[in-house]
Amino acid sequence: MLTEFLTYIPTVLGMLQGQDGSLLHAPTSMTDVFKIFLRWSHFVAGITWIGLLYFFNLVNVPLMKKLDAPTKGKVIPELMPRALWWFRWGAVVTVLVGLTYFAMYILASDAKNIGFSTWGALGKWLVIVLVSYAIIYALLQPASGALNNGYLLAALIGIVVIAMAAVILYTLGEPDVSNKTLSIGVGGALGIIMLLNVWGIIWRAQKKIIAWTKDNAENGTPIPPESAKLARRAFLASRTNAWLSLPMLFFMATSHGDYIIFGK
Repeated sequence: MLTEFLTYIPTVLGMLQGQDGSLLHAPTSMTDVFKIFLRWSHFVAGITWIGLLYFFNLVNVPLMKKLDAPTKGKVIPELMPRALWWFRWGAVVTVLVGLTYFAMYILASDAKNIGFSTWGALGKWLVIVLVSYAIIYALLQPASGALNNGYLLAALIGIVVIAMAAVILYTLGEPDVSNKTLSIGVGGALGIIMLLNVWGIIWRAQKKIIAWTKDNAENGTPIPPESAKLARRAFLASRTNAWLSLPMLFFMATSHGDYIIFGK
């Protein structure tokens, strides 16, 4: 067995060698070091954020439905603050680091092809995203009536997201604009919407629910009726983020030209 393993070593080393014969290639400038730092920070923070998003939707929500009130009083104050800390700050790091890399090293080289400065192109892109999120935020507010139906809400948000993607592609799309700019333009827009859901809806609701649950467990204070509405709104926002994460990850992957190619 060991002999067979050793016979593969030359082949593996050959695959790892660069054109100059070296096995490892160290960064040649501080710019390269900064790029590596941004990429890995984005990657690790993204795994933390999206991993916890799936944990909440696939594990935590079904579990909480089965717990009685006294058990929730013990579990929620201990579990949720810690999990939500990593969740919300992972989202911040993922988006801010990704936005920095996108603006400095991807959009900057393509901005001139669409007749804008880097900041001009970034500004127009952000306006499109923020207007789209304003509509999504309004749709997520009621948590009652027709918009309390998850399927209807998903359909309406899906229409908004598709329209947003179309406007982004129309605004940034020029013959010489790269696939990276357009793919990340769509995927990154979804990431920003998800970040705003985390801080604008999910965390705002959850910190109240956690405090009320803890106060109820320790002091017997009744949980306000508002709690159910906030929990439903946070759930719908979290579920929205869960399914938005799929096209978000897809368009991030397409920036390498493996599936859908928007530009050169």
